[in-house]
Amino acid sequence: MKVANPVLPGFHPDPCLIRVGVDYYLVTSTFEWWPAVPIYHSTDLATWRLLGHAVTRRSQLDLSGCPDSAGVWAPALSYRCGLFYLVYTDVKNARGTHKDLANYLITAPSPVGPWSDPVYLNGSGFDPSLFHDEDGRTWLLNMLWDPRPDHHHFAGILLQEYDRDGRRLLGAPLNIFQGSQDLRRTEGPHLLKRHGYYYLITAEGGTGWTHAVTIARSKEITGPYELSPHHPMLTSAHEAGNPLQKAGHGSLVEAPDGSWYLAHLCSRPVGPHRRCILGRETAIQNVAWTESGWPVLTHGGNAPRDFYDAPAQRTATGDGGYFDEFSAANLASVWQTLRQPADESWLSLKERPGVLRIRGRQSLDSLFDQSLVGLRVRHHHCNIEVTVDAAPSSFLQMAGLTLFYNTACYYYLAVSRDETLGRSLRLLARDANAPREILPAPIPLPPTGPIRLRVELRGAGLRFYFQRESVWASVGPELDATILSDDYPPSKQIGFAFTGLFVGLCAQDLSGGRAAAEFSNFFYAPRAADPASAATDAPTKP
Repeated sequence: MKVANPVLPGFHPDPCLIRVGVDYYLVTSTFEWWPAVPIYHSTDLATWRLLGHAVTRRSQLDLSGCPDSAGVWAPALSYRCGLFYLVYTDVKNARGTHKDLANYLITAPSPVGPWSDPVYLNGSGFDPSLFHDEDGRTWLLNMLWDPRPDHHHFAGILLQEYDRDGRRLLGAPLNIFQGSQDLRRTEGPHLLKRHGYYYLITAEGGTGWTHAVTIARSKEITGPYELSPHHPMLTSAHEAGNPLQKAGHGSLVEAPDGSWYLAHLCSRPVGPHRRCILGRETAIQNVAWTESGWPVLTHGGNAPRDFYDAPAQRTATGDGGYFDEFSAANLASVWQTLRQPADESWLSLKERPGVLRIRGRQSLDSLFDQSLVGLRVRHHHCNIEVTVDAAPSSFLQMAGLTLFYNTACYYYLAVSRDETLGRSLRLLARDANAPREILPAPIPLPPTGPIRLRVELRGAGLRFYFQRESVWASVGPELDATILSDDYPPSKQIGFAFTGLFVGLCAQDLSGGRAAAEFSNFFYAPRAADPASAATDAPTKP
């Protein structure tokens, strides 16, 4: 059956895909979002279900103070003899030429856990992966980062043996591949073995418009590695009209019937500035092997297609909509928080059935104690609504609905309090070094009672609403949605931006009193693009 790409829309970058028996598992990066490393499962490569997350405890990861787009980079999943292995990078700093980071390994008997506490591996570079060879040996790969200002920072791919029993690295690392001469910026290594060759799959060209997947092979695991004559295997760098841009960072998997597939990241630009508001997403391509033993895209060339042929026996269903009555005892696994796990000191589903109660803490600019729960936005056109009941006693208290990219770029429709107007609505934006008010004055609200809030995303534009006496009223003008993207300059406050758009339910109490707000009846509904929006969203030549 034909399946549309991206198969995992919205913020799902750096996919690593493996198969164990008839089951496929896929993990992606999460950066500053908690819990970390979602694990998706499929039996047909067409329908995917979120099983949960691998990194769920502070003993596995501490993201407090983590800069925007730092945190967990490029996790890699593998399996050997009844045990699942997951390696991931925790980036603490990426300012200037330095990357302060650590690579860790955790294990579990099942993808749903329990996952172990981490084993420290090294800090020489990001994007680790494990390769389990036929002879029983296990090897760690990661890219080597050279921080010297006068050197190329992407210094090659390191290989080092890992002792599974001793839970330690053996010997000295070897630099086995310095990358192709035309693309460089070599990262994201994965190894597989086929017909006597070791195949090294890497990401090159930088995770942007020139991103790519590169293949090299060797008869010996230590090299030397020969670059594929079909280099690069995948890129959209030369096809500005392709709906899937920034294609790169992939992993290969073989199906039980002998067919092959490449999972890779991609982005879909909207608007005249070609900004990718949903972030980097996951797509899949069909792969064939040439007579001389090189993997290539089945459809020819090296550009991605916006669909693939999956060995599915059933049709994928659902439109990606979501409704949450908050009736469960715990948050659904689709929700995430920023840098810290949700705990009852600031979030509760038990105090009132059908209500998510959030106690206000620090501002949306904070890298520490934010009271925010977020859901990935997966469609360029959607409506999102929630009911909020908050009784702020001063302007220091707010609660409401945010479209959030990072601490430098967000929009926020908030119930707050004005000294003259009393309880009222504010509409805030941050797209530079400080927030700004969108409205000339707050909108007065009834002194008590719940308020229904809505945001409508229409490609490159968005608009907020609130419900007044059963009638929806717009709040402020249409706003530029594309500031909520990797590609908007102020989003790169620390030099890079790697995440994607979230809708968030949040509360702040800058007085320190932790005033509570209650949220109920959340829904997220995709909408078809109208002709005018579709024309605006069409990719244009950069």
